[in-house]
Amino acid sequence: MQQQHRHAHHHAHRHVHRQVSVSGRYEGRRQKHYAAEWALLCTLLAGLAYLMLRGQVHAAHHFTEADLWLQESDLQHLQHSFSQAGISTLVSCAQLEQLPDLPSEDQERVRRAARVLQQRLILKQWLTHHNLAQHYQRLAQLEVSALEDVYWLEDVRARPALGKDFTSWTTARQALPTSKEQLEALKEELWTEVVKTDAHTFWSWGGMMVVSLSVAGLVTLAAMTQPALAPEAKHTLLQYVTGKYLLPGNCRVTFEWDEPQVVGETMAFTVRFYQRNGQPYPICDTDNLFVEVAQGNRRVAAVTQLGGADPSQANVAVVKFTVRHSGQYRVSVLIGNCHVKGSPFLKCFLPGPPDPSKTIFVRHSSTVVCTADVPHVLTIEPRDEFNNICMFLPGEDPTDGYSVHIAEIGCNKALPENARLEYDTSSQRICLQVLFPAEGCFHASVAYNGVVLNNGDFDIIVLNKADASFVNKNMATKNHNITYEARLISVQGEKLTKPKKVYCYVSPKQLTIKELILKFIPKRLVTFRLCPSTKFTFLSNNNQLNQPSFIVDDGCQPKVELVTRDRNVLAATFTHFLLKNIGGSETFKDKQDFFYHEVRKFHQKHYHDKLPMKINREKLLESSMKATKGFSVADWCRNFELTFQGEQGLDWGGVRREWFELTCASLFDAKNLIFCGFSDNHQALVHPNHQRPAHVKLKCYEFAGRLVGKCLYESALGGSYRQLVRARFTRSFLAQIIGLRVHYKYFEQDDPDLYLSKVKYVLENDVDDMDMYFYEEEYDRFGQLIKVAELVPGGTKIRVTNATKHQYLDALAQYRLANNVKEEMEAFLKGLNELIPDNLLSIFDENELELLLCGTGEYSIADFRAHHIINGNTPEFRRILGWFWTAVANFTQEEMARLLQFTTGCSQLPPGGFAELSPRFQITAAPTFGNLPTAHTCFNQLCLPDYESYEQFEKALLLAISEGTEGFGMI
Repeated sequence: MQQQHRHAHHHAHRHVHRQVSVSGRYEGRRQKHYAAEWALLCTLLAGLAYLMLRGQVHAAHHFTEADLWLQESDLQHLQHSFSQAGISTLVSCAQLEQLPDLPSEDQERVRRAARVLQQRLILKQWLTHHNLAQHYQRLAQLEVSALEDVYWLEDVRARPALGKDFTSWTTARQALPTSKEQLEALKEELWTEVVKTDAHTFWSWGGMMVVSLSVAGLVTLAAMTQPALAPEAKHTLLQYVTGKYLLPGNCRVTFEWDEPQVVGETMAFTVRFYQRNGQPYPICDTDNLFVEVAQGNRRVAAVTQLGGADPSQANVAVVKFTVRHSGQYRVSVLIGNCHVKGSPFLKCFLPGPPDPSKTIFVRHSSTVVCTADVPHVLTIEPRDEFNNICMFLPGEDPTDGYSVHIAEIGCNKALPENARLEYDTSSQRICLQVLFPAEGCFHASVAYNGVVLNNGDFDIIVLNKADASFVNKNMATKNHNITYEARLISVQGEKLTKPKKVYCYVSPKQLTIKELILKFIPKRLVTFRLCPSTKFTFLSNNNQLNQPSFIVDDGCQPKVELVTRDRNVLAATFTHFLLKNIGGSETFKDKQDFFYHEVRKFHQKHYHDKLPMKINREKLLESSMKATKGFSVADWCRNFELTFQGEQGLDWGGVRREWFELTCASLFDAKNLIFCGFSDNHQALVHPNHQRPAHVKLKCYEFAGRLVGKCLYESALGGSYRQLVRARFTRSFLAQIIGLRVHYKYFEQDDPDLYLSKVKYVLENDVDDMDMYFYEEEYDRFGQLIKVAELVPGGTKIRVTNATKHQYLDALAQYRLANNVKEEMEAFLKGLNELIPDNLLSIFDENELELLLCGTGEYSIADFRAHHIINGNTPEFRRILGWFWTAVANFTQEEMARLLQFTTGCSQLPPGGFAELSPRFQITAAPTFGNLPTAHTCFNQLCLPDYESYEQFEKALLLAISEGTEGFGMI
């Protein structure tokens, strides 16, 4: 019988023993004294029993529930404080928020342990209600320690633990509320019952003493008869007496670098482990060593190497990590829940030297407006290669290495003594002060160690004081009909035979160029929107007219070259209006912050309170449109609380994000014919479908606009509310959202087949001899001619020539990309502009708008590895992590998108990449073996089980992300 028991035991622990590291061999040394010490242990047990019988153990009369809880929580040193405060029951411990005269570190540990205890008591009360209290300990072994954990426990794990009570468990779990507020209310009710009865206790003195003596005797007896059991047991009474056990307070940490250290280097520190009696302790995997390097919520991945082949290193662990963000870090080294001596340690890391690619001008503008004889200050923010703000030692000159080159437009000769650099210690920025004695137009270039800064190339317009005052008056007045006389000398790079007299009007919305017919009838020639996509290029004086010249180009219309003596005043007025419209800076991050601020301000009267919605997953789009049909703008600004019919889920954000994701997929998937691509390629960009079937009404596009506006509004609220649009829109569609006119260059990305077969051919060949006119023929899918559409009035009779082929291609783009979808576009903008004003969208170009809506389309593995959180530090999990990064490095962009969708509920990243995910992407060890990976989208958490081989792991991960990306089930 004893042999059978030993065989069964070895079989049960075979997997555990296989996972023990090399240092685990030293466990065997702990067994060799057990048999020889049996007699001493028996004597101690007998003596203790005798004292109990004689009533001499007076401490027993004062050993409270609180004392036992403190021991379980490794807070024994606080027993005296708790006793003085009169805290003796578990309920009083769970209600504890603060205990006077405790260090802040102990206060935090007590509060954390109290919160955990309260959740355990609530869980046990809930189990008692459903006659499942007897399973509490088994559930605790399955890591169910709070009521929320009930939702996440898989049936395959719960069934064997609960046995015949599994049906009762399922019924009880299905009865749990499906909203966070209802769950909190239930927990409050259960806690009130716990407080009222105050009869819940996990331990009693008598029972605890009996159990303790029994366990001590059994473990020691097992050590005598079956030594293999000893390493798996807790400390025996004999170990406590002789001091032969690991004592965290005796462990020592040695840091192998001089402080302060610069970021970017691999740091290492050594932990040496000792027993209570001062002897070295051979550390192994089962000792639950935990190392955390953190800066606030940011955690740094650390690699821990235990022991080694050399017996003299058996009690040593080496920890290595790399810090990329400067600042103070908290290095915690724990054994179980107990810190080693000195832990947590505070370590400071400094930023590296300036990096020109990261160093930027703050509040950047591509054109700077100054006044003659008045100093103008620009600000440079030095940053290192990891984007940390640089710091400098006393006596070090932060301006060393910077060079400033300023030259008048048309002249490469640098102007001497026009710029001065100074360092501001309070703001940790470099001030560049420029001073010009006279008016003019200049180009500046600022470099560090010979490399131009990230945005270090810009133009400078210097106005005299009279012109500066005139521009300021233009900005302050509401009447913007001031005109500037000019000469139009070139269109699309082609010089006019005779300069044309025109008039330029600048308003907060646009720059309009007109000519006068018969000297009094104005005719508009071209209008440029006053937005960042409209660029000025300053040229030297025109030789023919001897006046300053410049080019205006918005990237879509024919660029024009103008000559006017008022060039600097006109450009300064344009620049002031532009900066006012976009928040004072041309960088995407500053424009994005301004946009979010203005959106919040626009909806400040609307509350973001919860609005319950029930959606049918099988008829997702239809039921979503029906549910929101009568919604006002105020309703669209509320916080949707989603429930899918027939599914039980607690919406902490994951269900809502899944609804956004699936609804966007349904709206913008070409298969559903609301939007479509210009080719059959499934990777094609989507565009409103002008050949939509009869069942697709314009209200679908209006709903799509509101949904996109809702995503932008939620993103403006920030944090976990951020919502991205799962779609790959055509550039021409994005251009029309922000009010830009489409042109033929959009064909290259939007309709590559047409671009290669026709547009590129027309651009590169002589068309004078071709029989080509300003019209477009449309055919059905069977090749039958449907209609002939004129691209311009009378286009069927206007022949295309080399001189007009750009005009023809632009007209073709306007027809195919804009006119064909005019109704759909207007419906979409109607819905979008109800939530987001069009003037706010116009501050972005089409590429920036896509970044704002959809986040990054490319996934950087380096960015991923630099911005994630690791939960787990066992050797087995470190091996799984290595396999994970190997698999991810081989992922396609689609597989990365599926991994993101599986883990976060969205296949797109925020504009700032993984660093802006909220919560941060978490990779956690799952307490299972061989199962499929699981995820909790509410927390952006990926749970990875253990596997025998890399092949099994990769197959399971790919299967999980490809088959498990939809559905949010609790059961």
